[in-house]
Amino acid sequence: MSNQTHDKVTPAPSQDHFDIGADYDSEVRAQPLSSFGQRVVAIIWPAFLMAGVIEMLVFAFADPADLHWLGGAPVTISRSAVYTLAFFAFWVILSTAGAITQLLLQEPGDVNEQVRQRPHWP
Repeated sequence: MSNQTHDKVTPAPSQDHFDIGADYDSEVRAQPLSSFGQRVVAIIWPAFLMAGVIEMLVFAFADPADLHWLGGAPVTISRSAVYTLAFFAFWVILSTAGAITQLLLQEPGDVNEQVRQRPHWP
């Protein structure tokens, strides 16, 4: 018997091992968002996340089965419908707040330039 230890050395994978085709990158790569698209995503994504947080906080203290309409009649829709409607209401409210913030953050010169570049009627 030999006391020599034989370490198995596995070769590092070569670049061509992971090559999935030269055309793959060009077909999958998405076009960058426009300035407007970036602003929309900057509004709706944080609003989506915070709508989930607010919904968890609200329904940690309020049971949908105990809710009543303004006239005093009990809400007769299912719990999941209440959760869904509340989430979308929170999302719309937060998105509106984000959109107003984005509007107020625009520079006056940028807004006026957009108006000047718009086609005039007639």
